[in-house]
Parts: sequence; structure tokens; C-alpha cells
Amino acid sequence: MTASLQPAFWTNIALVLLGVMLNAGGQLALKQGARILGPIALAPGEIWAAGLSAALNPYIWLGLFCYVISVGVWIVALSRVDVSIAYPMLSIGYIVAAVAAATWFGEDLNPTRIAGIAVIILGVVLISRS
Repeated sequence: MTASLQPAFWTNIALVLLGVMLNAGGQLALKQGARILGPIALAPGEIWAAGLSAALNPYIWLGLFCYVISVGVWIVALSRVDVSIAYPMLSIGYIVAAVAAATWFGEDLNPTRIAGIAVIILGVVLISRS
């Protein structure tokens, strides 16, 4: 049976991708929380107020939750997949985050960023085929 047909192969791919998606989801949730907070001043008196606001922000909690779960999933994935294969797959999260940020937050997805995404995709394909 070839590696690509073994059930463990697909489980490993699913674990890596789940970890990546949870990480990207956490980043997007944190961004939404930060949008609600607005620019955070770095003055000593204002940092405490911002910290309290962040502590009460459900998007911040969702982002942190996604990160915690992603770490657990990632540990399981690393127990099964070479780090030299799994770690570069995290760059898929850059693609997910860029497209989602353009869709949900109206961030610019200009030709230069699209070219960068294409390079990332090429890199992931080359690494995954090794």
C-alpha cells in the first residue's frame, strides 16, 4: 500500500491542517478582538484599562482558546510527522489568514501579496513532496 493511501497518512495530514487552521482562526479572532479594543495606548495608566478590556473581550478569549487547542493538536501531529515536514505547513496559515482578512476585515490583497501567497503555495508543495 502506498503512503498516500494509508489511513495514517490522511490522519496525519488532517492533524497538521487542523493545527494550522486553529492557529489561523486564533489569529483572526485576536484581530477581531483588537479591532473592538481599538488602538492601544502604551501609556502606563492606559495599559491597565486596555488589559481589562481585553480580558473581557470574547474574541480575545476565542483566539486564546484556538491557540491552546492548536498546541494540543500540534503536539499530536508532531508525534506522528517529521518536524521538517509539519513545520513548513504552518505557512498555509498565512494564506488562510490573508484571504480571510481580505474577506472579513477588508484588508488589501494586492498583486504583491498574491504573488507572495503563490510562492508560499509552491514552497509547501515542494516540501510536502519531499
